[in-house]
Amino acid sequence: MAESLLTIEHLTKRFGDALIFDDLSLTVRQGEVVVVVGPSGCGKSTLLRCINALEPIQGGTIRLEGETVEHKGKNLPELRQKIGMVFQSYELFPHLTVLDNILLAPMKVQKRGKEDVKKEALEWLERVGLKEKANSYPRQLSGGQKQRVAIVRALCMHPEILLFDEVTAALDPEMVREVLDVMLDLARQGRTMIIVTHEMQFARAVADRVIFIDDGKILEEATPDEFFEAPKTERAKKFLNMFEFHREAKQDDRK
Repeated sequence: MAESLLTIEHLTKRFGDALIFDDLSLTVRQGEVVVVVGPSGCGKSTLLRCINALEPIQGGTIRLEGETVEHKGKNLPELRQKIGMVFQSYELFPHLTVLDNILLAPMKVQKRGKEDVKKEALEWLERVGLKEKANSYPRQLSGGQKQRVAIVRALCMHPEILLFDEVTAALDPEMVREVLDVMLDLARQGRTMIIVTHEMQFARAVADRVIFIDDGKILEEATPDEFFEAPKTERAKKFLNMFEFHREAKQDDRK
């Protein structure tokens, strides 16, 4: 069995008086793809932000390769280089070209040579079908193209783990597939990933393990087949039934 890469123990997170996570524990192994699902507002995105120390926690520990990840910790700049995060809103600099957006962090933060990073960036852009857009600006790209650029930007930092926060939520339906295909390819490469998504078919295809969160806790933790075919809790069954209802409604609308 692969070694544990990320360990979360007894996590407590609050926003004011609102309890988001109550004694939540989770381990992610090297090369594993963990998909986090749950109702809106259950804290899925907050979990990723806690892992990356973008949010302070009120209890418990988060460790990456044995090192504690702490909000404002002294080792945080080094640890964050090992955690690639792709946001729903792309977060590209509008005044920089695609290539310059990708080059910025490896050159400024990791002090790598421009030609070395440029070569790698162009190779990745070619793999995701965007090499011809290297000198374009974000305003000239579709949403799906921007998201693929954001993924390449994260990959060029050579992270140990990739966090994806609802990366298709803001995309038109026809653009969703091009982004999901890139993520499926990364999974086949053995990348360690935690993916928050509402795309249930994608979750089933890409996940090694599905985590279902609600009411501040992990209510279910199972393989994709186990979770989607035979969920153990009534809450998970209700959650999946709602997605099936909406999927069938969309199919009826198309008829």
